[in-house]
Amino acid sequence: MAKYFDVHPDNPQRRSIDQVVGIIRDGGLIAYPTDSCFALGCQLGNKDGIDRIRAIRHLDDRHHFTLVCRDFAQLGQFVHIGNAVFRAIKASTPGSYTFILPATKEVPRRLLHPKKKTVGVRIPDHVVAQALLAELGEPMLSSTLLLPDHEEPLTQGWEIKDELDNVLDAVIDSGDCGTEPTTVVDFSDDEPVIVRRGAGDPSRFE
Repeated sequence: MAKYFDVHPDNPQRRSIDQVVGIIRDGGLIAYPTDSCFALGCQLGNKDGIDRIRAIRHLDDRHHFTLVCRDFAQLGQFVHIGNAVFRAIKASTPGSYTFILPATKEVPRRLLHPKKKTVGVRIPDHVVAQALLAELGEPMLSSTLLLPDHEEPLTQGWEIKDELDNVLDAVIDSGDCGTEPTTVVDFSDDEPVIVRRGAGDPSRFE
């Protein structure tokens, strides 16, 4: 059964954040709010967490997982970024974008696209997500909480608790989230390719 945390959207309670991060470090899988929509998250090396995300979302091995990072310095440890790409991404973060880039050796192989050796990265503009990342001290492995039989992501914490109570360890509720996932931009070949149009304005990459 998932623990339910009602967290203030502007001033997250430190005790709640500490408890959730403890669950993550103990191998737990959580649902948490972002600046686009709710996401599933676990620790970077958590193989069981990855398998659980795949099972919940019915994902195959070609799915790009996302490393949700606290800031640009942290992001730079996990992906290779050229100068031109650096400027484009820097100008768009934090924000509702996911960028697909070549991964460094810091990224576990099971998270990489099997052919491209790429991974998704993003820096959310959301107080609660940032509080989690600050306390965790490392990126969180994430995937949009979009269930296979749903057209749109769930928007409320109580709905997620009700639907996924037996497969999650914690749900953070800090008010309604949006239904639009991030805009995904593939920079693996330096030139931007918009893979998915979502909450972030895609025009700057066109």
